[in-house]
Amino acid sequence: MNLAKVSTNGQITVPVEIRRLLKIKDGDKVLFYQKRNGEIVINNTSLVAIQEALAETGELDGSEAVILSEIAKVNPDRGAKPNKLE
Repeated sequence: MNLAKVSTNGQITVPVEIRRLLKIKDGDKVLFYQKRNGEIVINNTSLVAIQEALAETGELDGSEAVILSEIAKVNPDRGAKPNKLE
């Protein structure tokens, strides 16, 4: 189990073990989303992560252009390699 303390500014430090699992590096952006069952998921931004988040939240309309647009908004430098925490 990994714990993170929330600062007065609402910031957290992602524990090193989780950063390694998700391949998070300095400057990367992290995706948070809530599944339909209420579970909160954290993931590194990637095409697969964006697709999963949109599908889980019911916002996926199947349009690859929409997905690529979402990736560009979140983190334009990230590749399409999935980085899942399970």
